[in-house]
Amino acid sequence: MRKSILICLVLLAALPLVAQQQTAPQLRLPRPSQKASLTQTIGLTDVTITYSRPGVKGRQIWGGLVPYDKVWRTGANEATTISFSDDVMINSQPLPKGTYSLHTIPGRDSWTIIFNKTANQWGSFNYDAAQDALRVTVKPEKADFREWMSFDVPQLSTDSATVALRWENLAVPFTVSTGTTQKVLSEARAAVAAAKPDDWRTPYRAATFANDNRMPDDAMRWLDQSIKINENINNLYLKARMQARAGDRMGAIYTAERAISKATPQDAEEVAEIRKDIESWRASK
Repeated sequence: MRKSILICLVLLAALPLVAQQQTAPQLRLPRPSQKASLTQTIGLTDVTITYSRPGVKGRQIWGGLVPYDKVWRTGANEATTISFSDDVMINSQPLPKGTYSLHTIPGRDSWTIIFNKTANQWGSFNYDAAQDALRVTVKPEKADFREWMSFDVPQLSTDSATVALRWENLAVPFTVSTGTTQKVLSEARAAVAAAKPDDWRTPYRAATFANDNRMPDDAMRWLDQSIKINENINNLYLKARMQARAGDRMGAIYTAERAISKATPQDAEEVAEIRKDIESWRASK
């Protein structure tokens, strides 16, 4: 009986220690190579790169820490991933939408960039070339020194972007093309064709996009359709700007004055802008 009581007392004394061990916070340490993410919209397509950023830290990087002619994880820790919300072209080669691990094979004069269908993997240790969705060859470029590896988007338009890996004194660029303009024009044609008889806004918006992308024939056809449905300050002012761009300043002035005649009290700022354009067109005749 005494032995049982003694055992119980020992167990009770140990309970606070066990509870303390169970509730003690787990020690968290920062990774030497911090996680980062870059998201860039190209037209209507989202591109996201998730990676870890190793530092130079006084080491020889190319041909040293990162050997030439061997598959590299393109960062640190987990393999770098890249995702596309739509089908794209990489350096003019097609790549379906999805998420890929991004590996590279660095070389002295050229690099191979690999989009692998196995997105979640640790580094490139289990890399399987049979799962490659695409490989492209690119040229590295000399660049200003960068201590921490990163991805940049130095060039961007509606239809394409240059994505560049930057580390130490190199930049390794590749091009992502989305074909946004042609996709939107195709959708605009369908939307205008399906628009209700009293819908002036859809052809007006389609005309605005076509005009911004230097497609005057489509723009004027859709704009005339919008004006025929509902002549207002918005579509008339757009037509005036298009006429001025085409060199028809007299026609632009006439249309701009018609636009002002359609103004409401809420259009005061736009009227002031139109008047400035009219003055400019008159001065340049």
